[in-house]
Formats: sequence, structure tokens, C-alpha cells
Amino acid sequence: MTKIRIALIGDFNPAVTAHQAIPAAIDIAATANGCEASIEWIPTVRLADDDVQTLLAGFSGVWCVPASPYDSIEGALFAIRYAREHNVPFLGTCGGYQHAVLEYARNVLGLSDADNAETNPDAALPLIAPLVCALIDQAGDIKLAPHSRIAKYYGAVSVNETYRCSYGFAREYVPLFAQSDLVVSAWDDHDDPRAIELRDHSFFIGTAFQPERSALKGETHPLISAFVKAAANMAA
Repeated sequence: MTKIRIALIGDFNPAVTAHQAIPAAIDIAATANGCEASIEWIPTVRLADDDVQTLLAGFSGVWCVPASPYDSIEGALFAIRYAREHNVPFLGTCGGYQHAVLEYARNVLGLSDADNAETNPDAALPLIAPLVCALIDQAGDIKLAPHSRIAKYYGAVSVNETYRCSYGFAREYVPLFAQSDLVVSAWDDHDDPRAIELRDHSFFIGTAFQPERSALKGETHPLISAFVKAAANMAA
């Protein structure tokens, strides 16, 4: 049986629903894929203070979890960059999705002013900005790009998922990514971005919504199953 190790990037808080759901979601997906999964929570401050390559070497997947602002934004960005540059399967949900956008903007597009308005309200380039309406434990319909990886994993071009966020990738800045390998692959009914993916990577997806909540109902989620399968391929 293939054994996989998943690094959970974030600052664990037992009161956060997503933090309770993610380990269960990974276990459910691992069972469905015939593999055995172990997880390790890695605080963002540790990633900022220690050698990221040493910390993350040996992991077959990286999941940047919800509940930002993180104790160390830089620590989260270091981990995302490591996964992107080393072709390690990466999933970012909610805050992890937001920081995946920031990491790419800063380190690939050279947009050094790109920032999160939640932690820097005076940002010159607030890629992550307040939502018009906060989405706290609300579900919504999402349109998936027909030929995207995320649509392939879902086996659908429209889904309904649950959010818990007040900030997101600001629609007006999406054109900055037009010529890049990071693409928006999902939108809500108002055409605001709700997921991104990276071309030419083993698995690199970020979602504004929280697919891990499927575990609260004991269900296998297709996106998490695909992430675990990619991690198993990495570990094989």
C-alpha cells in the first residue's frame, strides 16, 4: 500500500471547522484511493524561521489550510513557493487559495506590491480584497471552465460548494495573470473568481470554497480525492 505524507500549512486551531474536517477528508480520500495517509501540521512561523526545503522534503503533498491571517504570511508563501517550484501536489483552500495567488503574483509576475487588504488595508495592489458580501457558512453555485483540470476532477462544469470567507481574489486584477500559467478556472454567478490552477504542474489548485467540509458528512470529495491521488503518484 502506498504511503503518503501531507503537510498541512497553517496555524492549527481546534475551534476552526475546516481544521477539524481536513484530516478526516484526507483519510476518506486515502481510503478511496487505496493508500495510507499521514499528516503533519506545520505552523507558518516555523516555515518563516526554519529552512523550508528541509522541513518539506519528503512530503508528497502540501495543503495550505483556511483560517488566515496566518501568524506568518511569509511562512505560508515560502511553503506555497516550495510546492510550486518542486512540482509537489498542492491544494489551497480559502486562505490557502488567496496566498497561492499572492505567491505567484510576487514571485513569478514580479508584482512586489501585491498584497492582502485584510492585513494591509493600504496596499498599493490589493489582489486580495473584501468581498462585496461576506460568505460565512454560505453555499453557492460555481461555474467551472469546461477544459480545466478542476472540471475534469469534478466530472462537471457546475458545482455547489460552501464558503467561509470575507476576502477573495479581486476580479479587476485577474487580467494581470492573462499571459501566465496561473489561470482562473472557476467563477461564481457574479463572475468573481472562485478557483485557480497552475498549468504544467502535477497538481496545483486553489479554491475560495472549502471542499473539506464534505468530510463532515462522511463523503469523498472528488477534488480532495484527486489531490490525494496526485500525492500517491508523487510518493510511488
